[in-house]
Amino acid sequence: MSRNNDPQRYGTVAQALHWAIVALLIVQFTLAALADELPRGAEKLQLVTQHKSFGITILALAIVRIVWRLLNRPPPLPPMPHWQRVAAQCSHWGMYVLLLVMPLTGWMYSSSADRAVKWFGVYQLPDLVGPSKPLNDLMHELHEALATALLVLVTVHVAAALKHQFWDRDGLLWRMLPSSRRS
Repeated sequence: MSRNNDPQRYGTVAQALHWAIVALLIVQFTLAALADELPRGAEKLQLVTQHKSFGITILALAIVRIVWRLLNRPPPLPPMPHWQRVAAQCSHWGMYVLLLVMPLTGWMYSSSADRAVKWFGVYQLPDLVGPSKPLNDLMHELHEALATALLVLVTVHVAAALKHQFWDRDGLLWRMLPSSRRS
């Protein structure tokens, strides 16, 4: 299998970026849910610190994924109604925007609370904004709203992929799977 996309399938680079981001999103939602259940303390701080690090990692991978997609055209969609093509394009670009904006709002949320963002304890990122209670409250609400929007878009994306695979049987899901054979 080629590292580049071809007319039938996504290449190994696009697949690796896609599935790495999927795995990290699962980690992110899990860490956020676990942290929300904990009282203030060392355990919550550790989960939030990990959440920030994985968020910055998703931001970096999303940037690479978008650049890769712009430089390596994806395989064409199988035949489908025009509205489905438009919906697929809008949902893909919507997810890309959210994968960029969510980590940035989280970073601004931390910065506005005067809390450092350290990437896995190795590198401290600069603050994006200064301390501000009103901005902190806004970024908290926005970050949570964007998380909900991302969860909705991802759910629609997965449902559409499964519909194409098992209802339409057009091989759409196969294009992003690492397997070398079509099923």
